[in-house]
Amino acid sequence: MTSSSEPGRGRPFDDAALTGVLGHMNGDHSDDNLLISRAFAADAGIEGAEISAATMTGFDGDQGVWEAILADGTTAEIAVPWPTGPITERREVRREIVALYDEACRRLGIEPRPHGEEIRG
Repeated sequence: MTSSSEPGRGRPFDDAALTGVLGHMNGDHSDDNLLISRAFAADAGIEGAEISAATMTGFDGDQGVWEAILADGTTAEIAVPWPTGPITERREVRREIVALYDEACRRLGIEPRPHGEEIRG
């Protein structure tokens, strides 16, 4: 399991943080992964491709990383910088993913759900 799409990029998080956050996002928030991937696909250079599924595959102090499955069966990586800038603490990951979710909803014209404990990790 890697913490970044590029070796040496951003401050890596330990295996416990990666396992916890990725397990939670992929186990409980597959719809959010898909929403974030669709909203930020163009920023990652993926234009006009329909994304059928997405999995959060990593994160570091600078970004979250998702693997999108495109309609033709190919995959693409979507790395999205954290909205408030670099982070260093595990507890900050939740805040940044919630902010990405909110921005994804805004970009896609979807009403975001209220935030409770839905994204933790």
